Amino acid sequence: MPLPAPPPLLFLDVDGPLIPFGSPTPYPVHPLPPGLPGATVNPLLARVDPGHGARLAALPCEPVWATTWLDEANECLAPLLGLEPLPVVVWPEPSEAEERDVRAGLPGKTRPLTAWAAGRPFAWVDDELTDRDGEWVAAHHPGPALLHRVDPRTGLTGRDFAALGAWLRHHGPERTVG
Repeated sequence: MPLPAPPPLLFLDVDGPLIPFGSPTPYPVHPLPPGLPGATVNPLLARVDPGHGARLAALPCEPVWATTWLDEANECLAPLLGLEPLPVVVWPEPSEAEERDVRAGLPGKTRPLTAWAAGRPFAWVDDELTDRDGEWVAAHHPGPALLHRVDPRTGLTGRDFAALGAWLRHHGPERTVG
């Protein structure tokens, strides 16, 4: 009997989607738990909605940190969100081809995330996604992919979670196996 297909990946950026910025109105401030690593160093953590953790955990996917926070996302954000540590994309030194692509307008995360997915369905949540990212992924990734741009002024909203949930359910193992 064949093994079931793994769930789609969910690549998560932090700044913008989970830590909103740039809004002219005040952000909701969430009390930080005592002893949270980085809380005194990074006051922006108070902008993180702890309720997002349960919403992320409810999505039918394998979440992965896709952020320059690297392991700090597990140290600071995962406990705040009530999540277990997640895999972390470690950004490789760019190759000459990647540097050419970046100079031509392709953001630096696109190639590494597509390589990490290795053909597996993935959703990517970021506030800096462009049409160029979508075009590159469509041309270089054989599986389904959703590049979901989040407004950095508000961060993830109920509408974002609804859109992600619908796409992930549609592309989950029960839909992609035999």
